[in-house]
Parts: sequence; structure tokens; C-alpha cells
Amino acid sequence: MKGIRSFEERLKKELKNPEFRKAFEEEEIYASLAIQVAKIREARGLTQKKLAKLLHTSQQAVSRLENPFNRGCSLNTLVKLARVFHKKIKIKFI
Repeated sequence: MKGIRSFEERLKKELKNPEFRKAFEEEEIYASLAIQVAKIREARGLTQKKLAKLLHTSQQAVSRLENPFNRGCSLNTLVKLARVFHKKIKIKFI
């Protein structure tokens, strides 16, 4: 637990830096999206290959969607994912 606490303390300190905070928040968007896609896919019992077939794309494309470092996800792709997952998308500026 000490390692987690020291990480949290360091992160709290780093987030006071506006440049760091901006970069962290941007990364969080991509990571969160990738994690959501993977979790929903797994909860539905789908492999990447099966999801790819439903999306009319390749398994490699699904793998990229689940990669938190991927920056190439379009709104069109999110709409397709939502349709396949029977979910709605909510995008808003805050």
C-alpha cells in the first residue's frame, strides 16, 4: 500500500502544474475510452475477432480501439461501437 500512497501523493503534487494537468486529463480520455471498449466487449462475451466481424473491420482495428495510446478513433467508429453494444454515446464539453 505504501507504493500506492506515494504514487497518489506524487500525482496530487504533479496535478498542481497546469501543463501536467492538461496532459494528464487528455491521456485520461483516451485511456478511459479504451478500457470501456474492452470491458464492454468482454462483458458481452465477445472476442476481438467477433467484435471486428460485427463492426465490419479487422481484429487489429479492434485491438487499436482498446489501446489507450491510440489517438485515431473517430466519432463514426464510436457510433458503430455504441450500436453494436446497444449503448448510447454522450459527449459534452464541460
